[in-house]
Amino acid sequence: MGVDLRQVVAGILTITMFVMLGQMLHRDYFDSLQEKAQGDAHDIEFEGSRVSVKDSLVGAVEGSKGPWMDDTNDLNPCWPTLLSDEAVSSKGYVTFSLTNGPEYHISQITDAVMVAKHLGATLVLPDIRGSKPGDERNFEDIYDADKLIKSLKNVIKVVKQLPEEVSLRDMAIVKVPSRVTEDYIKENIDPIFKSKGNIRVATYFPSVNLRKSSQDGETDPVACLAMFGSLELQPELNAVVESMIERLRTHSRKSGGRFIAVDLRIDILEKKNCHSTGVVGSKTCYNAQEIAVFLRKLGFSGDTTIYLTQPRWDSSLNILKDIFPKTFTKEAIMPASKKSKYLESESSEYENVIDFYISSRSDVFVPAISGLFYANIVGKRIALGKPQVLVPAEISETSGLATDFISPYISKKNHLAYSCFC
Repeated sequence: MGVDLRQVVAGILTITMFVMLGQMLHRDYFDSLQEKAQGDAHDIEFEGSRVSVKDSLVGAVEGSKGPWMDDTNDLNPCWPTLLSDEAVSSKGYVTFSLTNGPEYHISQITDAVMVAKHLGATLVLPDIRGSKPGDERNFEDIYDADKLIKSLKNVIKVVKQLPEEVSLRDMAIVKVPSRVTEDYIKENIDPIFKSKGNIRVATYFPSVNLRKSSQDGETDPVACLAMFGSLELQPELNAVVESMIERLRTHSRKSGGRFIAVDLRIDILEKKNCHSTGVVGSKTCYNAQEIAVFLRKLGFSGDTTIYLTQPRWDSSLNILKDIFPKTFTKEAIMPASKKSKYLESESSEYENVIDFYISSRSDVFVPAISGLFYANIVGKRIALGKPQVLVPAEISETSGLATDFISPYISKKNHLAYSCFC
């Protein structure tokens, strides 16, 4: 019996229509999901990643290969010219330390500046302390001290060292919550400062989420300046970062010099329970295979260059390199003359800082791990006009749109940085 070609074609068209209808229903279902409510510092999540881009915040680069997007240059610092020509300071001092890595340093600097400003005190440059006992560095080993002092000169007085006649042992230690406010300082810190004359500030983090909230009110312009206008790398370390970025761009010629940075660290993944967030297809962290599949389904070609924050290569990363051969960790792209100082020291402080600044400058940032690193990278990228932060998720279809996975911090403009840039 012969086969009627018209019946075959009609059957194929019918099946195709059902497939398309199923995809439409599936996408509508995902889009209708409500974002999970904010948790505390122990259950921070990516808050769901299937989000839409609003206000033409990002757009595809025409004629480019892959789902790359344009940088934007439409945001400027909206904090006003600050205070008088000369900062006023009292006889008292505020001291503090930077701890736990660059993602914490930004908040610690900001809180210390806020405290010194609203107490009328002199701020002493901090030391930098690692996770191991005795692991201490000078501020100038990593950051540009002159830049910080100059940027804050109309706000507070900053000195590099505490005068010899002032003893650290006699200072009152004051714990302050991250994003400390002027009202909190006046109510809780000012009485101690007036009594003791000098204080040592230690920031604690009730939450590692940097979303704006209706309770925040207007962000203090001093906090904006401290957070986004005071902290830069010292020249030698900055040059190392620049050389590594340039090497990544050299590998990326087929994609116009663009590259992706992925925050993926095996030691953290092993400690975390990468559980579901309650949003379909979303988890709190992702492994190398899941990241590889995510990027491939978004349309990034196998020739895409990827930088990983993982300190050294691990066999669990091989699956990522199989799909994206141009995947690198620090030791593969750092100048050989700099490795002994920045890679082979007992402290990981240099490496963490390098990761932070490369991730801030990449064309695309993908956080495989949720937390403060992700949140502060987003803030830095908003300031730099680099909004392509793609939050991973399991894509049930064969492909997806990059714009569906833009970080809610950016798509909803609810990151704290949007209080400082307009």
